[in-house]
Amino acid sequence: MLLEFDTVKKSFRDSEGSVPVLRGVSFALEAGQTLALTGESGSGKSTLLHIASGLEQPDSGAVLLSGQDLTQLEDGARAAVRKTEIALVFQQFNLIPSLTVAANIGFQARLAGKADQSHIDHIAAALGLTDHMAKYPEALSGGQQQRVAIARALAAKPKLLLADEPTGNLDEATADDVLEQMMQLVSETGAALFVVTHSPIIAARMDRQLHLRRGLLT
Repeated sequence: MLLEFDTVKKSFRDSEGSVPVLRGVSFALEAGQTLALTGESGSGKSTLLHIASGLEQPDSGAVLLSGQDLTQLEDGARAAVRKTEIALVFQQFNLIPSLTVAANIGFQARLAGKADQSHIDHIAAALGLTDHMAKYPEALSGGQQQRVAIARALAAKPKLLLADEPTGNLDEATADDVLEQMMQLVSETGAALFVVTHSPIIAARMDRQLHLRRGLLT
């Protein structure tokens, strides 16, 4: 099993005290599998995704990646795992404006020590970016920028791709095209894909769907 959540709980504090967000979440994701997480705004979807990436720590429970419990690692060790085994794609593209498309795509792979130019070229071609490699992000459309963000994530050959509303800023036709290309590349690499989405259409295209409601999965 690639990713396992075992009775994960998480609360936040506000002016009125502790507010539970995750109330004992358990699920598993196999290598090569695609999974969608849906739920109302504020239901804790992004929190769950951040915990899966090691960006946040749960209050209790275990989060295993390839059998290693991320909750037992120090911050530096979790960052190392995130750099080499996990990639993230967000609704906001988070591209580096001072770098070209080519440099943005290769950025994560270089940090992870996994730079493979032939792999990068293949991903860029599959996402229709070959003719844009020398451009800067500001010269691209929203759909093209999201393709660059996806290419950057996949260039490092992650075991797990986490995507938080990855097509939320795109029109329906562009979103469908970007999602199709992302899923095809994920399938080629054998990575697992975990998508947080409000869209039932996107969720239906995944192998499995989970729904988060009041801190519990259904």
